Amino acid sequence: MARKPFIAGNWKMNKTIDEGIALVNELKILVGDVADVDVAVCPTFVALAKVGDAIKGSNIMLGGQDTFWKESGAWTRQIAPSMLKDAGCQWVIVGHSETRGRFGTVDAELESVLSYFGESDTTVNMKAKAAFAAGMTPIIACGELLAEREAGQTDQVIVGQMKIDLAGFTKEQAMKMVIAYEPVWAIGTGKVCDSDEADRVCGLIRGVVKDMYGADVADAVRIQYGGSVKPDNAVELLGKPNIDGALVGGAALKSNDFAAIIKAAK
Repeated sequence: MARKPFIAGNWKMNKTIDEGIALVNELKILVGDVADVDVAVCPTFVALAKVGDAIKGSNIMLGGQDTFWKESGAWTRQIAPSMLKDAGCQWVIVGHSETRGRFGTVDAELESVLSYFGESDTTVNMKAKAAFAAGMTPIIACGELLAEREAGQTDQVIVGQMKIDLAGFTKEQAMKMVIAYEPVWAIGTGKVCDSDEADRVCGLIRGVVKDMYGADVADAVRIQYGGSVKPDNAVELLGKPNIDGALVGGAALKSNDFAAIIKAAK
């Protein structure tokens, strides 16, 4: 089955509302003629509605960076899936390493408060189910720390995450969901996973999906790579058979760089 490439930009804690609008207005011009690649941007919560308005009628979709698994109630600082949907989101990232408290580089100040982030595979699974219930599609992220890779635990970590993250969906949901493999040691560090190894791990993930949901689902599900994706490595990464797109961080903040990655996926 031919899987349509999907390039999503995770803006993280960057861009004011006006800066975000300016960025997508530039993107609309640069990638307006791209029809064979799905494109999404994931701004901060405060910029979602305005950026969503700016991309209406274009080929750029809107996504949230996280969500909660409840729809309302006494949950200070949380964002309900229906709120994201109301702002125009079709996609939402769940389980990003930075919400799990797993970072590529950790300074002493951050190391002492990592428990603040506190995400687990169980909450990732709950959030992904809540996203589907609200009419959005989750981008479910996974990845190993440098220490885990150096200890030869990459496969064990990824399979362990996926078995919990992907549990309990319908077959139709499993076909629609997107999985993002992001080796934690390559996020924001400038390091990038070797393309053959990135493809191998994405293939490992596809194998878990096959075991859980069958070969047809595994053949349909899109698996992105994320971790220091740039225009100069995008063609090689996106040319691999098990890599169906990219979840882009820093390069998504520059319209020319992000457009080049999108065009590399064509």
